[in-house]
Amino acid sequence: MAAALRLDVHPTEKALVVQYEVEATILGELGEPVVGERKECQKIIRLKSLNANTDTSSLARKVVQECRLIHSSKLREVEQLLFYLQNRKESNDNQDRKHISPRDFSPYAGVELNEEANISNIDEYVELLYEDIQDKIRGATLIFQLARNPDNLEELIQNETALGALARVLREDWKQSVDLATTIIYIFFCFSRFGSLFSSCRICCYESKRRTRYVIPMRLCLCLLLNLAEDTRTELKMRNKNIVHMLVKLLDRQDEELLLVVVSFLKKLSIFLENKNDMAETFAVEKLARLFPCEHQELLITTSRLLLNLSFDTALRSQMVQAGLIPKLSSLLADEGQRQLSMCILYHISMDDRFKSMFADTDCIPQGSSAPHPPPSPLSTPSPPSSKPFLFNVKSAQERRTEEEVLMKLVFDCGEEKMDVELISLCINLAANKSNAQLICEGNGLKMLMKRAVKLKDVLVMKMIRNLSQHSGSTKSLFLDHVGDLAAQITEEESEEFVIECLGTLANLTIPDLDWALVLQEYNLVSYLKDRLKPGSAEDDLILEVVIMIGTVSMDDSCAAMLAKSGIIPALIELLRVQQEDDEFVCQIVYVFYQMVLHKATRDVITKDTQAPDYLIDLMHDNNAEIRKVCDNTLDIIAEYNEEWGKKIQNQKFRRYNGRWLEMVEAGQPFLYEEDGDSFIGSGDILDRADLFYSADGIISADGTISPEFYADFQNRELGQTGFMGSISDQFVAASDRPVSVYGFRPDEQFFFSYATASRLKKHVNG
Repeated sequence: MAAALRLDVHPTEKALVVQYEVEATILGELGEPVVGERKECQKIIRLKSLNANTDTSSLARKVVQECRLIHSSKLREVEQLLFYLQNRKESNDNQDRKHISPRDFSPYAGVELNEEANISNIDEYVELLYEDIQDKIRGATLIFQLARNPDNLEELIQNETALGALARVLREDWKQSVDLATTIIYIFFCFSRFGSLFSSCRICCYESKRRTRYVIPMRLCLCLLLNLAEDTRTELKMRNKNIVHMLVKLLDRQDEELLLVVVSFLKKLSIFLENKNDMAETFAVEKLARLFPCEHQELLITTSRLLLNLSFDTALRSQMVQAGLIPKLSSLLADEGQRQLSMCILYHISMDDRFKSMFADTDCIPQGSSAPHPPPSPLSTPSPPSSKPFLFNVKSAQERRTEEEVLMKLVFDCGEEKMDVELISLCINLAANKSNAQLICEGNGLKMLMKRAVKLKDVLVMKMIRNLSQHSGSTKSLFLDHVGDLAAQITEEESEEFVIECLGTLANLTIPDLDWALVLQEYNLVSYLKDRLKPGSAEDDLILEVVIMIGTVSMDDSCAAMLAKSGIIPALIELLRVQQEDDEFVCQIVYVFYQMVLHKATRDVITKDTQAPDYLIDLMHDNNAEIRKVCDNTLDIIAEYNEEWGKKIQNQKFRRYNGRWLEMVEAGQPFLYEEDGDSFIGSGDILDRADLFYSADGIISADGTISPEFYADFQNRELGQTGFMGSISDQFVAASDRPVSVYGFRPDEQFFFSYATASRLKKHVNG
């Protein structure tokens, strides 16, 4: 009797799965149950006629009528399952696997026989495998007939005698008959789709080594191995037999169907580190690159997926660039079916600064054109054609418009819809390169990006704009028209994430022609900046951007005076006290002090009305070399203009550089005394002996201070590279330079400093 009926849909095929239990009971003489056995069974009902136009109600009635296991009360459930199958979309995994099904191979029915196999005669067919070659072929063919029926597979797989005999014949006699070997391989392939089977691994691996003319059997062997590799233990055995090296060698073949299986197998293996390393050693990427472009769409997609798996490895990304994959992948961006995979691979490549500039030489970003020509949208208007000559390709206007179906056009075509993360992430990375930034900003490019960012409050687009603003030259000058739009976004009502990007963009605009005083007054930014300096008033990222912004505007004399008058300097000192363990905060705050001591009005405030010099002297001994460097620069300027502080700073520097010697002095080391016991340095304070300080060509006077004339000569770059100041002149920078920010950097400009802990300082947008 049958019980516990359960209905479900097949995970990959258009079929219903009927799961039921069969209970057999032997009754005694009096009718009582003596022996009982329960067995779980499964039946698959394949629905070959099911399509989008099928009447599911009629089909459900037919299924219930013809399948005696399904009670009529299940009619409604069957109809619902059929409706689900009718509307189910084929998943990507199914698309990957559809090429490893027997139906996709050329029809193979084995050697023609005039008899029909019956599962009840399986033992007789197995006996034939112990006879001569012709009988073995006949027995294998009959077993293959049984294996082609899915209902027989479970029973066949459980027949260990049959499996052992088939494996033995394949191992020992495969060279004697191609028909025999092919038939048995097909049998094992049928088995491999429904259970774990390892017997034929060795012979199939050997088959892939041979230069055989039988492409279909080789493809079949690989599909069999691919199915067996679903078991990780079996996959490990394959790797131990150098399966990756064998597969990479097969990439030299020309048959596209065979290549599809090979690439699918490599994609399956690539998720494990050891296999990925084997692919790197065998230069698999170089061989995969020749498959681009390819008219075989499935092969192209599968290859792209394999490359995506491999692109997580830095060394393999380098191989992709060397193989010329950047222009090939860029050309696929115009194909909607290939776009997402290509964009993901390009995104991974763009994470490496070494490769960002290579995108400028491809069709990924339009070159020699004013801007992409998107259709009219609320966010943009078409820009007129550019009169500039094409830089790399001599092509017609129509060809050029076709190629512009690339990144920037994709960005503008989004309109007000949400942009794909892969698209904007790639754009953000590319914007960090100066050559790419120039191409992006050409014509109306920057204007259209600003319109989208401001109107939609798009944080990621603003992050892209921020990266564009890092670059000096003509690109940075284009931002003069958008300073007002950016400053208007810095309000308490806007989200912190969006304000951070706007502040970061403004802080990058170190443009001499920009009137920062007017910007601060027009948009009432002084009070906003001061309020945000209070510890805990906002997230640390926003407070840090406020500090960086203050450092930028402090380059202007009138702005520095305005900020000092507002009481921002004490607020910075308090913030420095609270954030003293955060090197990045410390360095950026000290840089603000450096900018302010360059101006007379704010210099007096720093030196006379605050404790900033005391903090700077303490930071001279900081463990971070970059903090010490910016402190030294600031203290040198303070010492130049304030005699009292100059002596203190000089003493502290002397003690820092001569600490060991001073310890010996204080300990009374013998060599510091003459024979009569008198000290060489007398009884006074050694720091009062100005003649002991280093001097170089009059740069340092007898009292140890640096002359104003030296600073004038230094600013005019009239100093040589010799003597004492020749060694420290590199510590000074022009007033227009500033430290890099926490989120980006200006790769084309000389840094004021760069942290060794790049993960804290240079947070590139890589995902």
